[in-house]
Amino acid sequence: MKCLILKEKIEEVAKLMRIELDDHVVYLDRVQKMIEYFDILDEADVESEKPSVQELPIKNLREDKHIPYEERIIDTLKNYKGNYIRAPKMI
Repeated sequence: MKCLILKEKIEEVAKLMRIELDDHVVYLDRVQKMIEYFDILDEADVESEKPSVQELPIKNLREDKHIPYEERIIDTLKNYKGNYIRAPKMI
């Protein structure tokens, strides 16, 4: 199959996302496989399929109610210090 993505495009997107890439070839292969998979999905004949959606009349939905909350939510957080909330480390 013809390669539809170019190394320059991978470099451009990485630069826009401020990501440093060591080996562009790995990403070229991954993106090419995704595009090939989208081609397979495009070929699937789903025109005759009907979506399965359960419709509910509006009268069966609950009524929205505003319930005021007296406490400051930020004060109840465990990792709250000053003006900041400490989040878990991202790997």
